Amino acid sequence: MPDALSLLTTRRTIPAAALGEPGPDADQIRTLLQIAVRVPDHGKLKPWRFIAFAGDARVQVGEALLALRLEEKPDLDEGQREKERTRFSRAPLVIAVISRTQEHFKVPEWEQLMSAGAACMNLLLGAHAMGYAAQWLTEWCAFDPKAKAIFGVAEEENVVGFIHIGTPMEDPVDRPRPDAETVLTWWSPEGAGGTA
Repeated sequence: MPDALSLLTTRRTIPAAALGEPGPDADQIRTLLQIAVRVPDHGKLKPWRFIAFAGDARVQVGEALLALRLEEKPDLDEGQREKERTRFSRAPLVIAVISRTQEHFKVPEWEQLMSAGAACMNLLLGAHAMGYAAQWLTEWCAFDPKAKAIFGVAEEENVVGFIHIGTPMEDPVDRPRPDAETVLTWWSPEGAGGTA
């Protein structure tokens, strides 16, 4: 297991289609979820929940999404049909992170939503720490009300991300990252705005 700083500086996204078996086992999934919930949660509201797709469930939800897509676009070609059919079976495990914000006198909804986003990031880091790789996706089905109903997501809830997790079948390729100094401003009482 890499040390913490190495872990944080080496995490890379591997495309879901390049994530193969094995995926996390039941104990590792429990650990991943324990990691996911260790995020800032102002007011202890637990403004998130999780849905796991593994085994045959990945194929079944893919077939349901394909049927839904064909209702709206019956002329999909075979390649597009296969893409919908396999949307959740590209990786061995997919964990949906669901935001369930609530009105609160002290905790704005955007803060609760960020907590759910932090849960997504913790899943990515947890997967990396275990030797797996992951990709955070949304895609059309995260926003479509009928697709959300297929997943069991209530109207007032939102899909923050689908975290695809598996064993990397290719080496990660790092994308260009900004130099930290170019996105940093040091505040001073004389006025903000100057960069380092």
